[in-house]
Amino acid sequence: MRYLYYPGCSLKSTGKSYEESLLAVFKALKMDVVEINDWNCCGATAYMAVDETKAFAIAARNLALAEEQFNKEEEIHVIAPCSACYMVLLKTKMFLEQNLAEKGRIKNALKESGLNYEGKVKIRHPLDVLVNDIGVKEIAKAVTHPLKGVKVASYYGCQTVRPYSTFDDQREPHTMDDITAAIGAESVDWPLKTRCCGASLTGTIDRVGLPLSFMILKEASKRRADVVSTSCPLCQFNLECYQDNMNKQFRNDIHIGVVYFSQLMGLALGIDPKTLGMNRLFVPPENVYKIMKGGEKVYV
Repeated sequence: MRYLYYPGCSLKSTGKSYEESLLAVFKALKMDVVEINDWNCCGATAYMAVDETKAFAIAARNLALAEEQFNKEEEIHVIAPCSACYMVLLKTKMFLEQNLAEKGRIKNALKESGLNYEGKVKIRHPLDVLVNDIGVKEIAKAVTHPLKGVKVASYYGCQTVRPYSTFDDQREPHTMDDITAAIGAESVDWPLKTRCCGASLTGTIDRVGLPLSFMILKEASKRRADVVSTSCPLCQFNLECYQDNMNKQFRNDIHIGVVYFSQLMGLALGIDPKTLGMNRLFVPPENVYKIMKGGEKVYV
């Protein structure tokens, strides 16, 4: 199967290591993945508060571009790794299916720029594709360096399974945990895997956002996790880059690596850490490295 890849803004900037590791994993698994030509920002969540119709039109342009690029495919599968991008593109597709009058207006707007949208696009999250198309058995077969002994707290965040749950359970998602098992690591059983990290509030109204991120890391540490694994660029940024602020405000000493699930996959598949963007991390996952080298865990 061929896939189109929609990186979105984050994976070309602050979430660059997500793109690096994910594309490296796709290549290792021999997946046929091509980036959408001339893609634009999905609008994230801010656009909806400005003008809903224009927000949907901006997002729909990417869907139309996907159809144009794969115009011979009956169904086009677009992989959107960023949680916000995934949610926005999926929301746009569903909105256009359910609101025919607005769909007509948006299609007319797209025609002004030489594009057309017929609704052939299927929005996919990489967790969905890896678990349900490639399969955990095939992933396990490709593992050359199993992460045996590594305890992973899989953190899905808010938008991967909510408000839509097209491929996983909203309350007890498991796809990231399934991949964790496939690469030889151990999933931590914990209740905060879908709790909000504070999103943009962590960097804007920190008295609201920071405690939410701290609560997640505190629980992961309490459960003796060696690393937190996520699939959201904003979640990864909040949980990793504000640890010093959290420790100062809450008089604690939490230092735990927060990585993308694709980075752990890449390590297990034998891909060079730099290729996976591990060098970009502010908090290196020391316990993961120690276990891989046969050393002992060091908990704080």
